[in-house]
Order: sequence, then structure tokens, then C-alpha cells
Amino acid sequence: MRQFGLIGYPLGHSFSKKYFSEKFIKEGIANTGYENYPIADISEFPSVLATPGLEGLNVTIPYKEQVMAFLDEQSEGVKAIGACNCIHITDGKKIGYNTDAFGFRQSFQPLLQPHHRQALVLGTGGAAKAVQYVLTQLNIGYKIVSRNAVANGFTYDELTPALLQQYTIIINTTPLGTFPHTETAPDIPYQALSEQHYLYDLVYNPPLTRFLALGKEQGAATKNGADMLVLQAEESWRIWNRK
Repeated sequence: MRQFGLIGYPLGHSFSKKYFSEKFIKEGIANTGYENYPIADISEFPSVLATPGLEGLNVTIPYKEQVMAFLDEQSEGVKAIGACNCIHITDGKKIGYNTDAFGFRQSFQPLLQPHHRQALVLGTGGAAKAVQYVLTQLNIGYKIVSRNAVANGFTYDELTPALLQQYTIIINTTPLGTFPHTETAPDIPYQALSEQHYLYDLVYNPPLTRFLALGKEQGAATKNGADMLVLQAEESWRIWNRK
């Protein structure tokens, strides 16, 4: 039996297992399974690799960067981004890819307008790195926003209404607002947003996070990460089925 799965921690509300299990049934893909592998520490990863018939894995928080030490090969995207969320296991070789970048770009681009030239990326994790990679490809300037001071960035305390006039794209890569903590949102001056702004949230559950709802109230264009998830999942499936 061909086996695939997802590593991360925790995995209580994972999209991937439900998506792939339904896909296998709907498309009549036989003798194929997809399981969650919640590992509390990356040191448990080798036990997952011992799963019989394992051909591919998706990787989610908090292991997109840590898992790179276990790879035999890395795609150019993984090397450039510094994060891996997809592993193809073939002939015992573990090859890492980043399908987050593909999914984000395809999902993000349709709502871009000519005045969307500067972005704020909220968060510093593996997903944020994929977002930064895509923004660079699209020639969109960006700054990182973090609780602590970072190079090429701001802290949340430094975000002023005047600053938000310059940065008309705001991308949330943090888990803030994810179910069940739907009342939370990144701490930005929402009153400074306007119809010139584009807010993108990688969170997809709930579909309308507080971050997006507050932006929508100010007339901003908004989009959640649901499309991105489907696109990156399908890209993973294409990678796993390469000969």
C-alpha cells in the first residue's frame, strides 16, 4: 500500500488528511493512504520514516525548517527559502520541496493591483519565508513584522497609521485567529486601512478571521489561505507521482 502523511505538532485541525482521504475516494485511487503523524519533537521523525510503504510527507508547524537536516536532496526552492513542507521518498532518498511558495503565489496574485508594491509580512516562521520568496519573485518590496526586533523589519509597536499608507499589502503568516482562538488578531492599526489595502491571511479556519474582518470593515480587499492549501496539496501530489 502506498502511504503518505503529515508531520507537525499538534495536528488536531489538520486540513491535509481530510483532503487527501476524500481525494483518494473521489478519484478512485486505490491502495493509498494518508495519515497524520503528530510528533512532539523532530527527534521522533526517523520513526515516521520507518512507516511501511511511505512515499511522501507534508510538513507543517513547527518543523518546516528543522526537517531540512534529514533531507538527502533539496529543491532550488527549498534552498532559497530555507524551509521545506513536502518530502518525496524514492529509492530510500528523501527529497525536499516547498509547495507553499507555489500555492501562495497562485492564490495571492489574482487580487494584486498596480498600486500594491510594498508589503508587510506578519511573522517569521517557515511559511513567512515562502511568502518572502514569492514577493521577491513578483518584485514586491517587503518588511517583516515581529514581536522582537529583526533585520529588514519592524516590531508591532512600530506600526503607525502613516507607515500603513506606504505598505498596502499585509500578509498574516502567524496562527493568530485560528479556530478555536478566533477572537485574536495581529496587533496592527486597522483604522489606518483603506480600499487601497490588500489583506491576505494564511489562516483558513475560520474562513473570515478577525484580521480579515477588520480589514474588510475598512474597505480592504481580503483573501484567506484556503486556495493556497488546495494548490500546495495538489502540487505535493504531482511531486509524489513523478517517475
